[in-house]
Amino acid sequence: MKTIIIGGVAGGASAAARLRRLKENDEIVILERGDYISFANCGLPYFIGGEITDRNMLTLQTPESFRKRFNIDVRIKSEAVKILPESHTVTVRDIETGKEYEEAFEKLILSPGAEPIRPNISGIDYPHVFTLRNIPDTMKIKSFVDNNKPKKAVVVGGGYIGVEMAENLADSGIEVSIVELADHLIASLDADMAADVHRYIRSKGIKLFLNNGVTEITDNKIIMQKGSIETDMVIMSVGVRPETSLANECGIKLNSRGSIIVNSNMQTNYPDIYAVGDAIEVNDFVTGTSAFIPLAGPANKQGRIAADNIAGIFTEYKGTQGSAILKLFDMTVATTGLNEKRAAAENINYDKAYVFSASHASYYPNATNMSVKVLWDKNTRKLLGAQIVGFDGVDKRMDVFATAIRFGAEVTDLKELELCYAPPFGSAKDPVNMTGFLAENVINGTVKQFFWHDVEKLPRDGSVTLLDVRTKTEIARGMIDGFINIPLDTLRDNLDKLPKDKPVYVHCHSGLRSYIACRILSGKGYDCYNLAGGWRLYESVINDRTVPEYICTECK
Repeated sequence: MKTIIIGGVAGGASAAARLRRLKENDEIVILERGDYISFANCGLPYFIGGEITDRNMLTLQTPESFRKRFNIDVRIKSEAVKILPESHTVTVRDIETGKEYEEAFEKLILSPGAEPIRPNISGIDYPHVFTLRNIPDTMKIKSFVDNNKPKKAVVVGGGYIGVEMAENLADSGIEVSIVELADHLIASLDADMAADVHRYIRSKGIKLFLNNGVTEITDNKIIMQKGSIETDMVIMSVGVRPETSLANECGIKLNSRGSIIVNSNMQTNYPDIYAVGDAIEVNDFVTGTSAFIPLAGPANKQGRIAADNIAGIFTEYKGTQGSAILKLFDMTVATTGLNEKRAAAENINYDKAYVFSASHASYYPNATNMSVKVLWDKNTRKLLGAQIVGFDGVDKRMDVFATAIRFGAEVTDLKELELCYAPPFGSAKDPVNMTGFLAENVINGTVKQFFWHDVEKLPRDGSVTLLDVRTKTEIARGMIDGFINIPLDTLRDNLDKLPKDKPVYVHCHSGLRSYIACRILSGKGYDCYNLAGGWRLYESVINDRTVPEYICTECK
């Protein structure tokens, strides 16, 4: 059996290595038009910023090491320019000599990846305008930074790569601005969860220009829909598109976005031609709908699955749920599954909850709080998605949420999870467990919620009672208009101040004490609603303000 693999990196290199482990005597050829077949593309921003100092650490396998270990015919600087599915041949061009030749195959795997989008705007081809896809791109940016000593940089696009590049350029001593067309950074977050990210990134000296687009680039500034920014360099990070012109030209079916359509075995409409990685259409694991979710982890798995099926092992790819994580200086941002925008677009009848919990036992030094948001399907109770913004311990909690979604957990199953606990690492009631407890209370009616976006619509005409149960120290920091203050610990002694025939809308700092207040009031016959996420979240989203943490021993 002879298999040709077009493209390396995550999908292609994984397929080649897996196929060799399964088929020692098969002939395997990798065609790569660049110089590198396997490199750490997710680590490229950190080399530019100096976090990774050894360029060789970015190269996971060289062509020589791949040949030696796996006995694979690796041909770099070899571009596949034509595929003939019927005759099972690929036309290959030697980039150095320009000569072309035919290479026959029995099986073919396409792993062309995705290319950065370069908008059709004036100035896009200036030498100080860059995109980031591979090691040569990285070295161009690094060389420009080292040799030209830019003082100002603009990153166009506030997704994962854009934010990582902004951080690393800032770490290099450059004044950085991010321009983003949407109203918030990181599309997989909801806007309410991104609010904390915005303030944190600004606190690190990075300027944000949201709801704004770039219309022109000059030699020393960018022109936006609203305003302009002087800059010495520009990083374009407005997304990627599948690089599938070669597949299209040979009759492989693509979707409207240009992604290669494959079945669960990674086969295209030609059974002997497979495709993997960022160039393909995947099924969204949560919704079952078609999606474009370019991530390294899924690409590796797809490469393995294609190799399995070529080797005669029936294996299926079951979908991508979009689990992703971002380091932003000391902050960590992580998501998995659906956010509210996606859930609404899919017409899912969902509910949501917010938890604000410590990374480990609060009495153990250096605990930090994390903000957690989960969505679930009201009809099935299935966990749909999770978002976390925090510092220490975000990654392991998100991995639990991602695993729960993969195994079809209901949101209330989270309360049953027995997670590792010791004071330096977690809490006896882990943030994951807390989301399960809260969701169960919402589902069974123990607590009724209202949200930050409902507050301004609440009547201030006396038809409802608006109650703030924070302490006197806390309310000195600010109150929501129209709310009266009765601290939680004095609530039972002040019930006469609350009309029993009017609904009561309650809030505290994070939603925990107001939940206790609601249980007290419900037990006394009141109709009570708790502000999900509390005053902290409300202030974060509505007033773009980070408020002091509630510390029970200090706030009286």
